[in-house]
Amino acid sequence: MNHRPYLSVIMATHNRRDVVLHTLAALAQCGLDRRDYEVIVVDNASRDGTAEVLERMRGVRVRRLGRNRGACAKAVGVPMARAPIVLLLDDDAYPRPHCLDRMLLRFEIDPSLGAAGFTAHLPDGGQECSALPHVFVGCGVGLRAEALRAVGGIDASLFMAAEEYDLSFRLLQAGWRVEIFKDLQVEHCKSALARRRRRISFYDICNNLRIIARYLPEPWAGVYREDWTQRYAWLAAAAGHETAFARGLRFGRRCARLDRRRYRHRRLGRDVLEAVFCWESIEQRMHGLAAGGVRRVVLADLGKNIYAFCRGAQRAELDIVAIADDRFARADRRYRGIPIVETAAALSLRPDAIVVSNTSYVHAPLRKRALCGRTDAPVWSWFGPPREMAIPDAAPLVDAEPSRVPVLV
Repeated sequence: MNHRPYLSVIMATHNRRDVVLHTLAALAQCGLDRRDYEVIVVDNASRDGTAEVLERMRGVRVRRLGRNRGACAKAVGVPMARAPIVLLLDDDAYPRPHCLDRMLLRFEIDPSLGAAGFTAHLPDGGQECSALPHVFVGCGVGLRAEALRAVGGIDASLFMAAEEYDLSFRLLQAGWRVEIFKDLQVEHCKSALARRRRRISFYDICNNLRIIARYLPEPWAGVYREDWTQRYAWLAAAAGHETAFARGLRFGRRCARLDRRRYRHRRLGRDVLEAVFCWESIEQRMHGLAAGGVRRVVLADLGKNIYAFCRGAQRAELDIVAIADDRFARADRRYRGIPIVETAAALSLRPDAIVVSNTSYVHAPLRKRALCGRTDAPVWSWFGPPREMAIPDAAPLVDAEPSRVPVLV
């Protein structure tokens, strides 16, 4: 990288003037020379003076929109970017010191790297991560501009939710590496200002159905359509958002039918499907348990990829006696015929082994740690935190200790 700026930082905002100003102030402490990066803010028709304040700030380029286009309005900023590397941030998220120079170095030494995902820290000490491997979270991710533009950029039609899956899948299918790094860290303040929870319930189901329609071939599309519809219905019911969910389901089904035809060329290949959903690797591990004498297992967590664990266990002829998940457990609630019960009830069934049925790199090891303190049965967890990869002349890692409670997206 021999020209400035090296990095284009892009964020979108809507009626959160003080939030975005706080983020920009924190960004100034990132450790890079101010001449090394540019800032592009897409203003989603704010009425609180956000655009006016930002336009008076030196080094900040503002693009005003006539209506709110959500988090995916970052797409508008991509053509404006002048640097070879793009950093997408939520307007309430900022990188920890020394992380951006480490990120730039990763892109420089690995020409195949298309996306470098950040480990996202939350105010309560928890972490935010994707439910699937090789999928980043949108609050903080570095992207090679060449790769981003080659795959079509950010899909602004999604507004918010699941846009990370959409972009990650396109990058992977095009042959780019998508990795999450422990030593790239972002603080996500999760400001409540202008967040509408019912809108989140609407877009969660709507956009996840669209992602399935675009990228999953049959029979997987049918399996995950059923699973994720059930999952988001339960989450919406727990939050009292049944009406928003029902509207999102109707709209999502209509969009998914169109997307299924329009994007049929985007179906993921076998290698990418396995990298993300891990069906075969999980099955092999289940066969390993069976070969070691395990017959009865409890699956711990109704994760977003629970099907991979059920499929693997059944193919290894293991008896799944229950799924342990305190959040989803209800009387007579089942997943594909398997009872979903609270953890204490599942442990009382005295299984031969417990398998943490979660592909979230944050949640899985934490769940294993909690279970090991409650049972003498062996607990298996096959998905852990991303590895730290040594890079030359890197800035020191700042406070990389794992957080406590994950938030899955």
